[in-house]
Amino acid sequence: MEAVIGLLLMLLGVSHGVETYCDGRINGTQCYGALGGTVVLRLMDSTSGIHRYTWFKNKTVILRGRNDKFITNLLENRSSFTPSDGTFRINNLSRTDAGEYTLEIFDPSGRLLDPQILQLNIQAPVSSVLLVSECLSQGEMRVSCSSEGGDSPQYSWTLDGHTLTDAQLLSGNKDSNNITLRQDVSGQLVCSVSNNVSQISTCGFRFTDCSLSKGMHVSQRVLVTSQTQCTDPTTAPTSITVTEVSTKEEEIQEI
Repeated sequence: MEAVIGLLLMLLGVSHGVETYCDGRINGTQCYGALGGTVVLRLMDSTSGIHRYTWFKNKTVILRGRNDKFITNLLENRSSFTPSDGTFRINNLSRTDAGEYTLEIFDPSGRLLDPQILQLNIQAPVSSVLLVSECLSQGEMRVSCSSEGGDSPQYSWTLDGHTLTDAQLLSGNKDSNNITLRQDVSGQLVCSVSNNVSQISTCGFRFTDCSLSKGMHVSQRVLVTSQTQCTDPTTAPTSITVTEVSTKEEEIQEI
């Protein structure tokens, strides 16, 4: 019978309380905020010396001020503006907060200075990572990494702290979520999933050797939560199941 190994590893992340920062003082800046989180936008150096300013989305005025005092804040129930450093903080972000924002500053003569435009993008942060591996018949290991909760996730892999190389891969690449490692490759494997507002990495694990006797089926399960410290991959709770395939199937579990 063909020997097969399966490993399941899940890392649960925290999706609430994500805070991002963006310097919007440069025209055309792309900013990112986490859904349900907080974004801090730097709109100007400070309001000192500014006669009048207006910050709006589409045609809706969000913030208006004059002579170091802000007069209007449409989002005052979940935002705050700090005149001394020109930062605008928005809490409890929703999809509707995404869009194009324009800052207009006027000098004492009423002349409009060059407007500043920023684009705010809202993304759901990555909340969990699922890692599954399986040994193939020739001793290679197929590994897949998937995520939940994140918009536009990007994947990366390291082995013993170094980026995977083409020489270590039978198929896939270091940026894909499905890879196959060559037979002679071993070490501590880590999958990282990220987007513009979050990143979660699985605690590294040393995968089981695929060189098993014929007729043996081995599966390994590792569960890692966000509270688990990723200092020693061998300390993660591990369940190993070994099954010998025969007329009467027997199962041995080791924990």
